[in-house]
Amino acid sequence: MADGSIAKRCSCRKDGRRLGNQCPKLRRGSGWNPHHGVWRYQLELPPDATTGRRQLRRSGFDTREEAAAERDHARALLDLAGRDEILRRHIADLLQACKPGQPLPDRDHVAHRIRRSDVPAGSRLTLGEYLTEWITNRTRLAPATRRSYQDHITKYWTPHLGQVPLQELTAAHIQSVFTTIEAHNAEILAAKASPAPKVRDAVKGTRTVGDASQQRILATLRKALNDARRLYHHRLVDHNPAESVELKSGRTPRPRLWTDAAVNRWRHTRQRPSPVMVWTPAQVGEFLDFAETEDPELYALFDLAIHRGPRRGELCGLYDYDVDLQAAAVTITSQRTSVGYQVIEKPVKSAAGDRIIDLSSDTVANLRRYLTRRAAWRIAAGEAWTDSDIFFVRRADGQPWHPETVAARFDRLVGRSGLPPIRFHDMRHVAATLMLAAGASIKEIQDTLGHSSYKMTADVYTSVLQDMKKTTAEATTKIIPRRNRPKAA
Repeated sequence: MADGSIAKRCSCRKDGRRLGNQCPKLRRGSGWNPHHGVWRYQLELPPDATTGRRQLRRSGFDTREEAAAERDHARALLDLAGRDEILRRHIADLLQACKPGQPLPDRDHVAHRIRRSDVPAGSRLTLGEYLTEWITNRTRLAPATRRSYQDHITKYWTPHLGQVPLQELTAAHIQSVFTTIEAHNAEILAAKASPAPKVRDAVKGTRTVGDASQQRILATLRKALNDARRLYHHRLVDHNPAESVELKSGRTPRPRLWTDAAVNRWRHTRQRPSPVMVWTPAQVGEFLDFAETEDPELYALFDLAIHRGPRRGELCGLYDYDVDLQAAAVTITSQRTSVGYQVIEKPVKSAAGDRIIDLSSDTVANLRRYLTRRAAWRIAAGEAWTDSDIFFVRRADGQPWHPETVAARFDRLVGRSGLPPIRFHDMRHVAATLMLAAGASIKEIQDTLGHSSYKMTADVYTSVLQDMKKTTAEATTKIIPRRNRPKAA
């Protein structure tokens, strides 16, 4: 069937049913009746990216030879693409677009266009169709990367520009998507600031699409179009319009301390000075005291996160053998992350992330108390308990924590504590701030947090250092004994 089939049919009917190739008039003796019926052929085409299997069916030929000649012509056009499945689909689109009675495209003309690295004449591959094929063929992507690409395609590119022909896509088309995103952001912010509770409630939990997220959305399209231009044997586009689109830098926001002034402003406006906020040592102590009482199940995990700064996935992926309390050290080699809420265990992000973290005596004591509680949980759970070898587990059944559940528990705990809010990931910044206050070097902080770059660590915490300068100045002044120290204004 892949080579195509040829048959003779007619339009005769019996009892309202078309006879097709079963009509007795089609035959004359041992051969075909040249005066009855028409010849047709059927050729299997490369499957469509969205609808699946498809066939080219053409009819109306007076002789079998004519049907065979056109079938072979269609096969020759498909063969021009070689093993390039994308191009074969484009030529198949072109064949299916030919109306009954219309001749198929000239082979030399299509071959000429291919040699010029153009798409086949008449092809109208849309951006949505191409992106569907592109993400399907990207089989070696990490699960999280695939999910990110897929989300960007389904949430932004296909709904807004899916019907635009690939070769007609312009930078203006792409820029219009980000204009729409910014307009939606403005609507969300206006609703959040509305005096009407119903309006505020309608966008509760709805996030704006920040500069960094917009950069990632654009990067997905830029990568897909670069592949269309460079990786296929016959280029689908001559240039990449995404490279001409300019957005805000999307640089990672610097951490800011929750100073008294910042807390006062937040209590009146509910606005954070920065998306990334860091508690002061006093606020850290207040949170840990609250967590120890209100959430003893996760208190040890939160304590380790705040003092040593492992990532959420690294904490959830710690095995018993990774925690050496005798040596007062934790080994970080793997992480449990979630992609679309599905938990995936994988190695740490980089070689720098594969590290050993030293623990203080207080943290060791907290982890020992946790192990004592965990042993009691196991006895209470009985047969419901699962031995997973994971260090931090749920009290009810010994199962590992889902990373999203840990973050949600943290958010609720912070909300109940009355403290100014930080994200779970911000506890890494809290850990860095505590190390800075204790006199640790940037290099030591880099190694502890598992950053791959010294420069990145230094850049991220420059703002925290600026906020801490006043505290340092106060401490330096008080070292010097004075007979009559000036009173504070």
